[in-house]
Amino acid sequence: MFAKTAAAVLLMLSTAAAGQGLSPADIDKLPETAPTLVDQYGKAAQQFGELRMPAGKGPFPVAVVIHGGCWTKGFSTVRNTSPIASALAAKGVATWNIEYRQVGDAGGGWPGTFLDWGAAVDHLRTLGKKYPIDLSRVAVVGHSAGAHAALLIGGRGRLPKGSEIAVADALPLQAVFAIDGPVDLAPMVGADVEICGKPVIVPLMGATPAEKPERYVQASPQQMLPLGTRQFLIGSAILSPPMAQAYRKLAQDKGDKVEFMAIQTGHFEVIAPGRDEWARVEKLILSTMLAPATK
Repeated sequence: MFAKTAAAVLLMLSTAAAGQGLSPADIDKLPETAPTLVDQYGKAAQQFGELRMPAGKGPFPVAVVIHGGCWTKGFSTVRNTSPIASALAAKGVATWNIEYRQVGDAGGGWPGTFLDWGAAVDHLRTLGKKYPIDLSRVAVVGHSAGAHAALLIGGRGRLPKGSEIAVADALPLQAVFAIDGPVDLAPMVGADVEICGKPVIVPLMGATPAEKPERYVQASPQQMLPLGTRQFLIGSAILSPPMAQAYRKLAQDKGDKVEFMAIQTGHFEVIAPGRDEWARVEKLILSTMLAPATK
């Protein structure tokens, strides 16, 4: 099963690579707006986020934005998602674009990286004391490795007692938008070398699936279903339709609401404001987050 999944990922990547026109560096060069606030959610240098507030009085829905980069230092930073964070803020959604410790940073990997994602989300309670953000309308928007993070944050309430990455009183989410990232980690071991150029998942987890199977269960959204949060999956170069549909069926059979959008393009076009691919993703996010509340 794992071998078949990895082979499907590699085929998808080789097919997409030929038509991919944008690189991470291209995204980093796209326009961004200055953050309203840059704030620390922890003591480490990487534990910070950029808050961007829309014009007006609010209160505004808020999207926590999480960049990808193979969970590993040197691939990507908060700059890679600042263009989409800026774009969403310009259209009425406050954004909290977060940095976090990655493999290669002190404290990165298991469990630090995972704890950072959750701590950054929960820091919205502090930001909400000074800025007009609506804590009943919080979503997470993640790309690539950040998509995995977004789904995992959506399921924090499912973590078992005693888990190293569990926290008490996690902030509830309205929705999760997972843009072209993995829904399960163990099947990606091996395929990660082709995607990232070197092994990244075992270093992230600090062990192989055979050595620490409980970590992989807690760190893989598919293994934690149902997440109890509305989920939107966007697939392009990494998340293939068969993988997404298998996840969706399993999630829905367990009571979750999951929607899937397939966009045939490269891995980075889907987070490039000004391109049609991002326009489709942005429309989905805005239509969900700016919809009138239902009773």
